[in-house]
Amino acid sequence: MSVDPAPTAPSLSAPAPRRPADGPAPAPPAVAFHPPGGRAAWFAWAVGVSVYVLAVVHRTSLGVAGMDASARFGIGASALSTFSILQVLVYAGMQVPVGLLVDRVGPRRVLMLGVALMSAGQLAFAFSTAFAPALASRAVLGCGDAMTFISVLRVAARWFPAARNPFVAQLTGLVGTGGNLFTTVVLAQALHTAGWSTTFGAIALTGAVVFVAVLALLKETPPGAPEPVRHESLRLPVGRQIRAAWSEPGTRLGMWVHFTTAFPASAFGLLWGMPYLVEGQGMSRAGAGGLLSLLVLSGMLFGLLFGRLVSRTAASRLPITFTVLAVTALCWTATLAWPHGHPPLWLLVVLMLVMGSNGPASLIGLDYARAYNPAERMGTASGIANMGGFIGSMITLLGVGVLLDALADPGSDGYGAHAYQLAFCFQLLPLLLGTTMILRLRRKLDR
Repeated sequence: MSVDPAPTAPSLSAPAPRRPADGPAPAPPAVAFHPPGGRAAWFAWAVGVSVYVLAVVHRTSLGVAGMDASARFGIGASALSTFSILQVLVYAGMQVPVGLLVDRVGPRRVLMLGVALMSAGQLAFAFSTAFAPALASRAVLGCGDAMTFISVLRVAARWFPAARNPFVAQLTGLVGTGGNLFTTVVLAQALHTAGWSTTFGAIALTGAVVFVAVLALLKETPPGAPEPVRHESLRLPVGRQIRAAWSEPGTRLGMWVHFTTAFPASAFGLLWGMPYLVEGQGMSRAGAGGLLSLLVLSGMLFGLLFGRLVSRTAASRLPITFTVLAVTALCWTATLAWPHGHPPLWLLVVLMLVMGSNGPASLIGLDYARAYNPAERMGTASGIANMGGFIGSMITLLGVGVLLDALADPGSDGYGAHAYQLAFCFQLLPLLLGTTMILRLRRKLDR
């Protein structure tokens, strides 16, 4: 197992991590090394985060192309949701293997592999004309996407002091949402001017530039830092390493925080936002794109705010989480309870602003995983926590899609406001489940 001979100090935002009792501990370094931060650290982070921005563009590209995909492949809501469900399923299923891979071979190689897989998947999707090959291409894309975020966090952990990690993680998420903004503003327009194959093909080819940048410019460790020790005697067996990370209550709490806070905005932005606003609310594509852009911009602002708060004090983590969950549930309840399923524009604007807090709040889950695990299994623990939101998104995408098909008017090509109103009520179930698990694990962690 890959172990840093000079692990960073425990995060100031959490208790000191515990080393697993069932594996050998690395020998202490002769000279302690402290990550320097500074311009070189920001440069290394910027190279890594460029891959994550590209991954978000790939991930959210179907969110503005849902109706185009329905027409291109001749499919309904359930089949359409399968695209995003499979992509998210692959992403979630890959988190633990990717975490193990990052711990063993390093983030640079994993990022390069991720770019290659995303580009191949998107290029195949660009020229697919049938449902089955298009579905397979989204699975390949999801596999590459899964390799990006954890790798960037690992690069940041090597370059920045531990106290800066929560802020850098939020900043990573904030910059990544720039990819979502590109999708809603540029990609949506390109689909109607350049066409399906040209638009998605251009995104795929952009990966070649990013791949070369990572290969030539990214350095995993600062100058003067000891190289990570890679020796079999220092590696736990894979199963034991996963069990050690899972047995830590902080890891499981992080997963449920990520699950509960991430999925409302994720499911909305990945697939159902544009159809809900255009078909359900009668908005134009431009107006719907403007509201989705507002969601993205709100996420950027909340990312800065939450990053500052969590970096200053660990005590802010759960209050932020519960506030985001309560306000999100309240806004969705008001929206869905509005008579005839047509809430006023001001309420939709408020909903977008509130859902902008979902993504930044979900990163608090990864902070729990980092803070309560030692450096040598940080990738594994982060992978477990990062599964949460994508599992929640997958459940919501499927639930909404199935309900829409069940509630559709016979002979109709679309779905009315009432169908969307009832189908979107499904998301209150995972919201309740996740909140219950957070409360249960919080008590366990306190004990």
